[in-house]
Amino acid sequence: MVITLDHVSRWLKDRRPIVILVITLVLALFLEAGFYLGQHAAYSGMGAKPKSYKAMQQELISVQNALRSRDDELAIQRTRHEVDRQALELVRKEMAGQNEELAGLQEGLAFYRSLMSPGEIAPGLSLRSFELTAGDQPRQYAYRMVLQQEARKHDQLKGTLTAIVSGMADGKPVEYALGDISEDFDPGLQFRYFQSIQGSLILPGGFEPGTVRIRARTVKPNAFDVSQEYPWRLKERFTHVGN
Repeated sequence: MVITLDHVSRWLKDRRPIVILVITLVLALFLEAGFYLGQHAAYSGMGAKPKSYKAMQQELISVQNALRSRDDELAIQRTRHEVDRQALELVRKEMAGQNEELAGLQEGLAFYRSLMSPGEIAPGLSLRSFELTAGDQPRQYAYRMVLQQEARKHDQLKGTLTAIVSGMADGKPVEYALGDISEDFDPGLQFRYFQSIQGSLILPGGFEPGTVRIRARTVKPNAFDVSQEYPWRLKERFTHVGN
């Protein structure tokens, strides 16, 4: 039998799927062999064996995971430390506020005891204090002054009060009566044990205060005349004296 080119063509055509499969398998074998040879050459170039290299990769992954876990734990510890620090600071501030409150209460108690105990303060009329705190608006301030009477028999006192704020404006000494810069100021005095006078004032523009001079005078039942000068000094809050 003579095999012609036409016979070969028809034979290949009838077996095309098988041929394609065989060629695919051969190519796959070549690729697998090339990958293996390339990997072997790479390992040989690094002086490492494939099994050792894979073991090193696994160990590296384990070390990386351990480092991530330690970083997470360190971040948690830092957060706890910051929370503890802030909590401790809050406790310290709370204790400082309570100590200040207690000191104010003790001062107020001493004040009331002095009114009831002759000899604790000078006999007659006296100025207990003058206090200033910052107001809600620019150049606005709250003030409070306390007058008291020490006597074995506390008769009701009647009299008047004046207050002068002294300072500088444009390089010159200037004075303002408290009644001119405060709508709350009442110059009348009338009390048996003590009188707390408080209100708010607004300083004129360009005026820098320096001192406050207070004078109290009573005419009934006894005549008293006392005066005191206080520096212009702000406090965070009023004390409990005279509240």
